[in-house]
Amino acid sequence: MDLKSQKRISAQLLKVGQNRVWMDPEQLDRIENAITKNEIRRLVHEGVIRRKAQLGISKGRGRRLRKGVGSRKGSKITKKRLWIKKIRALRKGSRELVEKRMITRNTYRKLINMSKGGAFRSKSHLKEYIEAHKLLRRK
Repeated sequence: MDLKSQKRISAQLLKVGQNRVWMDPEQLDRIENAITKNEIRRLVHEGVIRRKAQLGISKGRGRRLRKGVGSRKGSKITKKRLWIKKIRALRKGSRELVEKRMITRNTYRKLINMSKGGAFRSKSHLKEYIEAHKLLRRK
């Protein structure tokens, strides 16, 4: 039982690929006898030959692939993390200067508030500011 030509003609009539043509397995003898386009058109009308539903492409595998570490964009270090790292270093640096009695408590408080306001880029910038404004204690 060769239904190649019937499948090809019905695919052409239904405007789909041959893989999307469904033929009723109980009525294969009727389909086999249908040779002309009109006969196949009649079978389509009767529902003996139908168009299969179009299969969508599942996004599940793609989503799982895109979730990996290598496909993530942007830096892992957020702006907040950078700020925390910088402010902790500045506070520690100014605290050490107070402990070594190089600056006064008032100066320390002023520097901490300036650091909080984003006045310094780094510890070295903080030290430059202290030296430039002569905030070190006199010996």
